[in-house]
Amino acid sequence: MRALRSLPLLLLGLLAGLGPAGAASDWQRKVEPALLAAVAHGRAEALIVLGEQADLAPAAALPTRAEKGRFVVARLQQTARELQAGLLAELAARGIDHQPFWVANFVAARLDAPALAAVAARDEVAAVELSGRFSLPPAPAETPPRPESPDGVEWGLAKVQAPPVWALGIRGQGVVVGGQDTGYEWNHPALREQYRGWNGSSASHAFHWHDAIHAGGGSCGANSPEPCDDHGHGTHTAGTMVGDDGGTNQIGMAPAARWIGCRNMNQGYGTPATYSECFQWFLAPTDLAGQHGDPALAPAVINNSWGCPPAEGCTYPEILRTVVENVRAAGIVVVASAGNSGSSCATVQDPPAIYAAAFTVGATDANDTIAGFSSRGPVTVDGSGRLKPDIAAPGSSVRSAIRGGGYGTMSGTSMAGPHVAGLVALILSAAPALDGRVETIERLIARSAVPLGTSQLCHPDIPAGAVPNPTFGHGRIDALAAVAAALDWIFEDGFESGGLPGGWAGWDSPGGAGQP
Repeated sequence: MRALRSLPLLLLGLLAGLGPAGAASDWQRKVEPALLAAVAHGRAEALIVLGEQADLAPAAALPTRAEKGRFVVARLQQTARELQAGLLAELAARGIDHQPFWVANFVAARLDAPALAAVAARDEVAAVELSGRFSLPPAPAETPPRPESPDGVEWGLAKVQAPPVWALGIRGQGVVVGGQDTGYEWNHPALREQYRGWNGSSASHAFHWHDAIHAGGGSCGANSPEPCDDHGHGTHTAGTMVGDDGGTNQIGMAPAARWIGCRNMNQGYGTPATYSECFQWFLAPTDLAGQHGDPALAPAVINNSWGCPPAEGCTYPEILRTVVENVRAAGIVVVASAGNSGSSCATVQDPPAIYAAAFTVGATDANDTIAGFSSRGPVTVDGSGRLKPDIAAPGSSVRSAIRGGGYGTMSGTSMAGPHVAGLVALILSAAPALDGRVETIERLIARSAVPLGTSQLCHPDIPAGAVPNPTFGHGRIDALAAVAAALDWIFEDGFESGGLPGGWAGWDSPGGAGQP
């Protein structure tokens, strides 16, 4: 039982009225201590997590991403509909503002002390967590954009051998990439033609854009009906995924791919609810009213150049892990930036980078040296010791799109992640049969990477120079080698029979490329 003396008198009075001894402790054990303290001062944003989550295991046996997506969305929605009914009725009866989610089985609500006690006492509720804190997280170690003139092929693309892939006619065509970030300047010269909502003469944003910011929103306001970026970060990351102005200026890994986007941050800050809302929308993009969700419109890969620290409400364990696992079950690759808390060991600390279900990316410079800001593994905040990052990509002084139709340079693992998301698009453009095979795609990227060892000893079982390691993961991505490996996988004997070629046996086993 948590110590009651630390709780304000208002909450103590509430506890005293709950009945027999032990009743208070039963529900109180489900509640994060910070939330108990917060509701004593008024209403607080909370996540109400139900104990039963959807069983998505059958999705693994489905052969295509389309089938996986339909199954996952239907099963998730059914689970939420059946198990949240009583909770939603109680919240409505109490006049509590709330938002149900189905991407995982939880409800976001603005709770006061009596409502908190009531919902936590419900049998179907497993935990109630504070969503957001009272202080802002530290600013990321990313340089502000430095304006530059358009100037040919960006160095990172050349470094990872994207141009030779383009020369083969493989430019990401036929693939949709998603990004959740600070928003996007959709009509930027390097982004407009690749935006799925643009038909060459006009734009329609339904099913291609979602705004998870419902209050505030800086210069974009709340619930923006078209892609808007109140910060600039998202526009830059989108440029690295798909940017192409139609001329000689090349900033995007997959310039023929299409992109869709979701705003998950209000002027650079989000919450577990806003991040989850974007993931949910990607599973079944909707119109601007949030209706008519269609899993067939989901992207093949989602770039996540953000982290959710404790200051934003992400503590351990928490609901985002289940969300990311469910998105992966739908056959979607979840790319996550490792974070900018380097250079010490065990600095990969925030969701989604810490999760096994995410493909986590560290940042390198033009000399294939790890960037000083790039977070290192292993993951210790959840006690797993998980090897992260999985891979590395250019993230230092990366030129890409900035607001106002221009170009500028930024640094951060946020800039590294989009290189990997774009690489996924190139792979799927070359080998569409791999669509939905998340584990295989990750392993192709990992095993085709340029191996990079390190003398930094961060893991007791990984000696100096070994690959993979907690600094570079499996090494720096190589687009030409990855696409070649994907084509080899497709065309080797045995593929048409449904089996994996001898050299690739076991590649569809769960666990992620970086898992032993």
